[in-house]
Amino acid sequence: MGKIIFYEDRNFQGRSYETSSDCSELTSYLSRCQSCRVESGCFMVYDRPNFMGNQYFMKRGEYADYMSMMGLTGGIRSCRMIPMHRGQFRMRIYERENFSGQMNELTDDCDSIQDRYRMSDCLSSQVMDGHWLCTSSPTSGAG
Repeated sequence: MGKIIFYEDRNFQGRSYETSSDCSELTSYLSRCQSCRVESGCFMVYDRPNFMGNQYFMKRGEYADYMSMMGLTGGIRSCRMIPMHRGQFRMRIYERENFSGQMNELTDDCDSIQDRYRMSDCLSSQVMDGHWLCTSSPTSGAG
């Protein structure tokens, strides 16, 4: 199970709110959120209520001024816990919309779909097992 603590001010100052589950509206608990600490698990945080707007993946660590660094001028407004998955990871990616065109199956991390599979685009996907985080640019050690 995951645990995240949100703080009203930068550097873990001000009032705080702790949760181990989804929260669709953080302003019910805090007037704003400018820093947070992920004590365990992984979370997706959003800059709008109800899991809308820009989203950011957060793993265990301290984010003293994460909001301004990532351009979240209004701070975090909602969060969703990513449940632990034990077992296989499998996803099919398709070159075109509606699961058409060239198809490839992934079972592990992939830095570049274009390089590994010689695909020009990936416009649809089908998750078979596990949780996947897809980005438009490579990340450094999603761990």
